[in-house]
Amino acid sequence: MLKRSLIVFLTAAFAAVGFAQEVQKVQSPTLTQQNSGTTQLLIAVSPVNSRVVWAAGAGGAYTVTTDGGNTWTAGVVPGAESLQFRDVQGVSDKVAYLMSIGDDTDNFNIYKTVDGGATWTIEFTNRTTNAFYDCMAFWGPNRGIAHSDSVRGIFPDIRTDNGNDWVPITDMPPALPGEASFSSSGTCITTQGENNAWITTGGSTIARILATTDGGDTWNAYDTPLPSSASAGGLSVAFRDASNGVLGGGDLDVNDHADFATSNDGGKTWTLTSQPPVKGAIFCIAYVNGLSSGGSFNRSVVVTSETQPNFSGGQAAWTPDEGSTWYPLPKVSGFWAVAFASPQAGWFVGNNGTILKISF
Repeated sequence: MLKRSLIVFLTAAFAAVGFAQEVQKVQSPTLTQQNSGTTQLLIAVSPVNSRVVWAAGAGGAYTVTTDGGNTWTAGVVPGAESLQFRDVQGVSDKVAYLMSIGDDTDNFNIYKTVDGGATWTIEFTNRTTNAFYDCMAFWGPNRGIAHSDSVRGIFPDIRTDNGNDWVPITDMPPALPGEASFSSSGTCITTQGENNAWITTGGSTIARILATTDGGDTWNAYDTPLPSSASAGGLSVAFRDASNGVLGGGDLDVNDHADFATSNDGGKTWTLTSQPPVKGAIFCIAYVNGLSSGGSFNRSVVVTSETQPNFSGGQAAWTPDEGSTWYPLPKVSGFWAVAFASPQAGWFVGNNGTILKISF
């Protein structure tokens, strides 16, 4: 499902001493414009570390940096010029995966490069009529999962254990009528540790979380309090450990309704927080994990939103405490996705190939 929201969340577990000083530091991130090397819309971003980052988007375009964004090298995947890359997974400066969508069923492909983008191999092409692959996530360089909207009551999800062959997952929970996910720059699914994964859904009468703790062998479905309809539900999900996570969403047809919730039991139950200070639905959530000179950022989250009428990128905000307190990022707009390698190394990507580095 095509959905887009611009939201950046930073969650920090601040030490008791120096709390006020750290909050002040988080409130004033440094924003640095970078040259992506392309004017195509950039939809998804995946930092490998503070120096190696991959981004991808419309027109079959991708771009990669190996020096923290000082220089980016852009390219177009041959044969994918008419496709959008909704998701990207960087593994190293040489290895990355891209997920494409298009107008036809068989335009949903997973591409892989092992030579820094010089060549690309199609590892998976969808053959299931009416499937719509929204997002993918990885536990490691060779272990990943890709999620699709439901087809006749079944989620035709797939996974790989060797980084080359993608096979069906046979134990997905039955889908509710109309249940689907919103691509959300690849953030409708997230992985953690070696075997945990969570998928957020909407499109039906209940917005749910589909969760696995064994690498996709078995799954459970949990209800969430987010409103759900054909245009609403959970859009983006992230977990900082096996128990604690955040969920963002809203109604893409209503510009003043962004929802945010937290879980501390692995996604079984969710509690709504205060509303983020953004218009539109939350489209992308990113934890700002790690340490800086100011302390710990394990509970900091940055979010982006998407708004009508053309879903061209909404607004951004962050929270230092997983949704209890919010701060807008008024200078950030028109971006679809955000992701972090560390508190000092995060990247927004969006319209016209724009890339903005964000550092706390």
